Amino acid sequence: MLLRQLEYLVALAREKHFARAADACYVSQPSLSAAIRKLEQELDVPIVRRGRRFEGLTPEGERVLLWAQRILAEQDALRHELSVMRGGLTGTLRLGAIPTAMPVVSLLTTPFCARHTNAKVTIESLSSRDITQKLAEFDLDVAMTYLDDDTLGQVRKTPLYEERYLLLTPEHTELAELPVATWAQVAELPLCLLSPDMRNRRIMNGYFTDDGVTASPAIESDTVSGLYSHLHGNHWSTVISHAWLHMFGVPDGMRVVPLKSPAHGPRVGLVIAARSPEPVLARALLEVARLAGVHKALDDLLDVHLMGSGYPVQLI
Repeated sequence: MLLRQLEYLVALAREKHFARAADACYVSQPSLSAAIRKLEQELDVPIVRRGRRFEGLTPEGERVLLWAQRILAEQDALRHELSVMRGGLTGTLRLGAIPTAMPVVSLLTTPFCARHTNAKVTIESLSSRDITQKLAEFDLDVAMTYLDDDTLGQVRKTPLYEERYLLLTPEHTELAELPVATWAQVAELPLCLLSPDMRNRRIMNGYFTDDGVTASPAIESDTVSGLYSHLHGNHWSTVISHAWLHMFGVPDGMRVVPLKSPAHGPRVGLVIAARSPEPVLARALLEVARLAGVHKALDDLLDVHLMGSGYPVQLI
């Protein structure tokens, strides 16, 4: 059994098409097909359902795919370990993040690259479900997501910060002058919010419900930037996580108002698959995270914005 054969199988499972898988592996389609047939002969099991086109993997093939992904991940881990022994970390860290955590990713990746100058980082915006799948399939080294997500499976968690929710509203509205706003008051404003399929919005909906109201935003977006793009006309209001202030701040003509929320909000942090040894690149990022002080950095930034608004630096 050759590692190349396993790489071909993983590519075929990902692309679900022989020609596209061959292109991804920079080989001809007959070469890829022959390598997978040879793998089937060596293992003495059918791996691929064949018809006029690729029809998926057999049950045996699914199990071989899982081992192929694991073996290739171990190969990468070996190379990274050896690169460290040679005097420096190399390779590419594959980081996935839920969209609402994207604004703070640079608080980790910038010091990571400063410490490991020969390493690179690729960042992918993913849903919680996709993060779970890609971690299980060894397509991610580490992810930034909600730590209380029950679908994560067997992972190791490193907390980074707790989300605090704020009203972002035009400075001419009545709520802009309040030291603290309620969710019921927010529901009466012309709102733009994240779309209901996003975890952040579902958390907010729970707070609205607890306050006896339902939010009916006129505009919904699946990106944080989509919300902020509507704020410059000073007509719409929105609810943000304090973490978004790191990238987007407070637009001109807007005020940030604390919202009455639970003392402890949803936790966001890093997760890696629970396997040994840990991927070297993921372990290096966790070491950076322990020193980066993301929680304090975001709280300090929030304090600056609240003091600029004339509010006492204390959230309820």
